[in-house]
Amino acid sequence: MNKNELISALAGATNLNQTQCSEVLQSFIDTVTNELKSGSEVKIIGFGTFKISKRKATTGRNPQTGAEIQIPASNQPKFSAGKALKAAVN
Repeated sequence: MNKNELISALAGATNLNQTQCSEVLQSFIDTVTNELKSGSEVKIIGFGTFKISKRKATTGRNPQTGAEIQIPASNQPKFSAGKALKAAVN
């Protein structure tokens, strides 16, 4: 399911039109993104948790030349499914 299909499904399940559903979905995405940028996590009981995982800087190798390269530290967004979501798909 892509974003447009999700918006259509939301519109079919609610009394909102597709434009309103698109705005709500985009607001949700923006809010989660902004919270993760600020270092917070977003917990949705029964669904899951969005959080940031810090990855340390490492030394890697270029597979073509074998030369060492520095891989910088970075923040990686992570999603952990909640108990209810896990139970629903199993």
